Amino acid sequence: MQIKVEKDVGGIVGLCVITPAVHGDSRGYFMETYSQRDMAEAGLDISFVQDNQSMSTKGVLRGLHFQKQFPQTKLVRVIRGRVFDVAVDLRKGSATYGKWYGVELSEENKKQFLIPRGFAHGFLVLSDAAEFCYKCDDFYHPNDEGGLAWNDPSIGIVWPEVVGEYRGSASPEGYALQDGTPLNLSEKDTKWGRME
Repeated sequence: MQIKVEKDVGGIVGLCVITPAVHGDSRGYFMETYSQRDMAEAGLDISFVQDNQSMSTKGVLRGLHFQKQFPQTKLVRVIRGRVFDVAVDLRKGSATYGKWYGVELSEENKKQFLIPRGFAHGFLVLSDAAEFCYKCDDFYHPNDEGGLAWNDPSIGIVWPEVVGEYRGSASPEGYALQDGTPLNLSEKDTKWGRME
């Protein structure tokens, strides 16, 4: 098998961090970024139907997003730069409902984060720029998106390098990275509410 799988990371059932085998020498490296066979051997039998890619600059925070009626399993990775990637358990009846887990994904560590259906997802860009790729097991439904405030104190995500205090909303006003880079959120991400 060409992957190492850490299952139920952070004590949250279903969350996995996957590290592929990287074969390198003086010329560079080669790795399989996805193998259905290896995933199935690891007990992860998922049929992905869509690949997405985004680029974001330093201080961009995307999330926390989820699909309401058409939830998606996501397999995420970074091909350039560095991000802190977060999943929040929204599965009703789960022993870890409301609990979060975060992992740094970078072009150096080549880790991948498997986020099952029933989670909110978001990430913060820590490098000057980052290219983010992910596979989904269902198509995006544009009118089905939900979200949570990235800084909801009831969830309590500890975003690395972020300084500032919660002021009652998801607005990034008053927050920045330690080097002074302001947080940059989309307008819709500044309007999400707290977890109910």
